[in-house]
Amino acid sequence: MLNCAAESLAAAGIDSARLDAELLMASAFNCERIEVIAGAIEVSDEAMIRFEESIRRRVAREPLAYIVGKKEFFSLELEVNESVLIPRPETEILVAAAVESASHRADITILDIGTGSGAIALAIAAALPQARTVATDVSAAALDVARRNATRRGLGERVEFREGDCWEAMAASTTFDLIVSNPPYIEDGELDRLQPEVAKFEPRVALAGGSDGLNFYRKIAARLREFLNPGGELMVEIGEGQELAVTEMFRASGAADVAVISDFAGHARVVRSRFP
Repeated sequence: MLNCAAESLAAAGIDSARLDAELLMASAFNCERIEVIAGAIEVSDEAMIRFEESIRRRVAREPLAYIVGKKEFFSLELEVNESVLIPRPETEILVAAAVESASHRADITILDIGTGSGAIALAIAAALPQARTVATDVSAAALDVARRNATRRGLGERVEFREGDCWEAMAASTTFDLIVSNPPYIEDGELDRLQPEVAKFEPRVALAGGSDGLNFYRKIAARLREFLNPGGELMVEIGEGQELAVTEMFRASGAADVAVISDFAGHARVVRSRFP
């Protein structure tokens, strides 16, 4: 059963076929992966039907996280579905930088633009009990997921969610000490060339960054100074090869200091800007 499932996934071009099969079986049978590996699961017709359906979905290249309905991010288990981008390990670089910057402050206000599942905002809030956090998204469906995640993690009273496109969600008098964002940064012409899990299933609104991938950074830069307190910081995730354009954009907006943080593979991943 497990071997046949893994073979089907491998034939569909999935590199992690065996692992995915084990995880899908654990989800279908409501058990731990180690029980699957040990052959210590209790077989039932209902669980078998769930497992076979999950394999069909994965063969169609639906992301594993959507099938099992969850993804771990910064030690938080989060609900995910087709309304939200699946949190990536690389984005933990952004969270770590934000937590490091804010950890010495007794009181700090934080804005997460384009929160999706709430991953960034909730990870930061969990690590910084002193933070007051607002998270925005243009998608009402994404915010529903984020609110459920906040409630499950006991953070529903500490993170406020607002609907709107970038700054449209903010009142004019609202300002923050730290603004973070993992914006859409894929060039429109590259979207259909992405792996099927991304191109066919993840929400385009969370991916498409315009013809050069930089549209959302321009939106952020255009009104940033209205919402950032003096001495505040902006941290954004970037795509491959975007570090020069994004750093120049934020310098033009008045940043006094701009740094690029690389991920574990050595790729530029986060642009961190400090403003006077």
